[in-house]
Formats: sequence, structure tokens, C-alpha cells
Amino acid sequence: MRQIVLDTETTGLSPSQGHRIIEIGCVEIVNRRLTGREFHRLLNPERDIDEGAERVHGLSREDLAGQPLFAEVVEELLDFIRGGELVMHNAEFDVGFLEHELTLMQHPQPQVSTHAMVLDTLALARQMHPGQRNSLDALCKRYSVDASKRDVHGALIDAELLARVYLAMTGGQAALSLSADRSTGNGREERGGERRRRDDVRFVVIPASDEERAAHEAMLDRMQAAGACLWRQESTE
Repeated sequence: MRQIVLDTETTGLSPSQGHRIIEIGCVEIVNRRLTGREFHRLLNPERDIDEGAERVHGLSREDLAGQPLFAEVVEELLDFIRGGELVMHNAEFDVGFLEHELTLMQHPQPQVSTHAMVLDTLALARQMHPGQRNSLDALCKRYSVDASKRDVHGALIDAELLARVYLAMTGGQAALSLSADRSTGNGREERGGERRRRDDVRFVVIPASDEERAAHEAMLDRMQAAGACLWRQESTE
């Protein structure tokens, strides 16, 4: 299964107020493994950036003056996500901005769902942890994902953090690979190959008492009276 974890940074909070995307970051997961493939672009929004948004991501209009427009990178982006599952935290926000950009450039397929399926990790986290804080920062702490290198929000680093959080939320076995030769033959897979013997384990052996042995022999006598007694034959061989 191919998944693309995607995050955006924007000039403000709402595309309905004319705000635009200024950064897109994507990382690829295939069969629960981060592949190292990524898509990352800074974009010229052709408008000012709200002060509050700039404090979050640290990008100014001057920083983006020489960057490409969304329309100049859109086909490369769509090629990267096409046919996969988009994993986003608060997907409504990112999808809203992506579809706003696609509509502005009059793309023939402006709906994100026509290019890829969408999974919202915020909705997933709220189901798993109702009543708790489920921001990306809170989930990083909850699942012990190291976010110490992030000074400000950035689309690519947030996508990388979200990928690790998502893998932890949904099983945490990002590096687990089960080969076919470990199959048990009953539809299940062995988890760790050959079992190791622990030499530090001491087993307690409690021998049967005289009364228990006598009761056992009496039971075998009753069974033998009805015919051959398999257990008595094996014990005398």
C-alpha cells in the first residue's frame, strides 16, 4: 500500500479570505515503510502573509519572492500523490487550500479526491483518544516521536513527524518485515523466527505423591479390564 503524508503552510487560516499555499511537503510510505522519497516546494503566494501565520512558519513574502507559483508545480505534485492515499492532520484544512489553488488555476480536476484517497489523522486520533489534546505536538509527545529539531512549523518536517506518529498510532511497526519462509502454514506469521531458550529460567518439578500414583494405577487397572491399555503398554516398554 502506498501512502503520501502531506502538509502545507499558508498565508493565513482560510482560503475563503483569499489566503494561499506557500509550502507543500510530502513523504512517501510504502507497506508501512518510509521510503525516503519526498516532494517539497516553496511557493510564491502573490500576496502578503498574515503576521500570525508568519510567526508559526517563519516565512515572509520576501523569502518567497523568487519561488515558483502553484500552477508551475501542480503537475509534479499530482504525479507524486496520484493513486495513493493522502495522510493529513486536519485534512479539511489542507484539502481546502489545495482545492482552492486548483480552482484558481482552473484545473480540470480541482477535487483532491479525484487524484488520491484521503485519511485524516486528526479524526483518527480523536477516535482513539477522545477528550485529549490531539495536535501534532501532543501526539508526538504521546507516541515518543522526537520533535526537538523543529524550531518552527515547516511543511516537510511536519509531514515527516506526522508519518512517524501515524505509524505509531496504527501499530508502530514501520520496520517490521515478515518473510514468506516464516509462515506457520495456518494463515498466521511467526513474529520472531526461532524461539530462544532462556537459561535463567528455573522450572519447578513437583513429583506425584504415593496416593496420586496409587490412584493412577487403579485407573489404569480399570481401563485394562475393558481391553488393552495403551498407557500401561508404553510405560512397560
